Amino acid sequence: MTRFVRWTALAAAAALLVGACSGSSDEGSDDDRASGAAPSSASPSGSGTVAALPSSLTAQKLDWKACKGTSDSPAPSSDWRCATLKVPLDWAKPEGRTIGLALIRAEARGGSDTRLGSLLFNFGGPGGSGVSMMPLYGATVAPLRERYDLVSWDPRGVAASEGVRCRDDRRIQAAESIDATPDTPAEEQAYFEDAKDFGEGCERAAGTLLAHVSTTDTARDMDLMRQVLGDAKMHYFGISYGTELGGVYAHLFPEKVGRLILDAVVDPTADTVGHAENQTRGFQRALDDYLKSTGQDPETGTRKIADLLADLDADPLPTGSSRKLTQTLAVTGIVLPLYSKASWPTLTSALEAAEQGDGSELLSLADGYNERDTSGHYGTTTHSQRVISCLDDKSRPTAEETKKLLPEFEKLSPVFGPFLGWDTAGWCHDWPVAGQWDTPEVSAAGAAPILVVGNTGDPATPYEGARKMADELGQGVGVVLTWKGEGHGAYGSGSDCVDSTVNAYLLKGTVPRDGKVCS
Repeated sequence: MTRFVRWTALAAAAALLVGACSGSSDEGSDDDRASGAAPSSASPSGSGTVAALPSSLTAQKLDWKACKGTSDSPAPSSDWRCATLKVPLDWAKPEGRTIGLALIRAEARGGSDTRLGSLLFNFGGPGGSGVSMMPLYGATVAPLRERYDLVSWDPRGVAASEGVRCRDDRRIQAAESIDATPDTPAEEQAYFEDAKDFGEGCERAAGTLLAHVSTTDTARDMDLMRQVLGDAKMHYFGISYGTELGGVYAHLFPEKVGRLILDAVVDPTADTVGHAENQTRGFQRALDDYLKSTGQDPETGTRKIADLLADLDADPLPTGSSRKLTQTLAVTGIVLPLYSKASWPTLTSALEAAEQGDGSELLSLADGYNERDTSGHYGTTTHSQRVISCLDDKSRPTAEETKKLLPEFEKLSPVFGPFLGWDTAGWCHDWPVAGQWDTPEVSAAGAAPILVVGNTGDPATPYEGARKMADELGQGVGVVLTWKGEGHGAYGSGSDCVDSTVNAYLLKGTVPRDGKVCS
């Protein structure tokens, strides 16, 4: 399947390839203490309520210990400590079975007189591991540690928090032969059979958890986390899919919103097809900008790449190993370097090699996206992404409905459109559990101002989503900050204007003018 991950770690991975509001203004600030004793129950406003939580959950004490390494990531430095938070498996039954969520924290460097509380981070996906990513992101957000404990976690169904693996490595690699843009009845049958088989594997692996990994479940987990950490308000930095999660949290708990940053914003008004169209436009826009940077006409360059992909559909390229570069793997390889402008030269090299009959560089890029290491072991971010998004999304376009949409997807982008178009039907095909919404509810009347940061060159979460998120949050709540940049996300990407504005908001409570633009 080819749904592209909304995950800031891909921007970081891509960059590493180089080496391999109403009444608010810039002058207004509020430096009051933003933490304190937390209430001992979670009674969310918004859509649906849950019973008061038992003290066994709200009064639990986190046992912070040295973090351990895993097969996928080494142990972080001693600054970082890890713990496990108990949460209800089913939020409708808070007295019932619990599961453990893996947390990581680095305590604030400033003293208790300047500490504001905890700042929670979600890096997107869905399915990204916060426990693995937080230490890697620590240097980027180092100024924030002066006043905040930096905290992240593996959401339910992810990595160390009951992480789901739907297939073993052998079967993942075998699925590389599946054509993600089927051209014949046989290819179409194989495509949908593979999708059904993947869902069945997820059901076997996750069991009852499969029906309890929604974004709403995780938003409720966040509020319990806030209470256990001892914070009166939720301070949060959500990136990519983490912006959708932050919006859902704000809707459920508007009165608990402290200082929330939403960077690389998912459009909350888009359904399954709308998200696919948005990503098609976003990645094509990034590809156009990349082609312009190399002196090529975007239309001509795009057609050249589309022709290469058509050739690969019929005749995959050799890579110097037993694996071939298929059309699907090539598209995946093209996508990864578009997450970061710094990695565009790597894309140039890979495309030139492919034009010369060598698919090894694009295959290496695809492996980076798919978290495949040199031993053939795959990560599970995309597994978790699928179980979460298929529980969220109610829409299940059929093959016939998708086929009618394909000409429009092709028009939007002959490179990415066919893959993302077919994905609308294949991603959650015959999924074992029903989805919960067409679009998430993020209205948050009464919440404190939330800073919404959009990047005009973002491929995975196109810029237009920022204004739509702000509008959906509500008047006086959503405040838009625009960066005229490239790549996935804005903070820490090289704009002093963005970084200083975000830092002032989080550290001093300074809310910028809605519509502020950083060039």
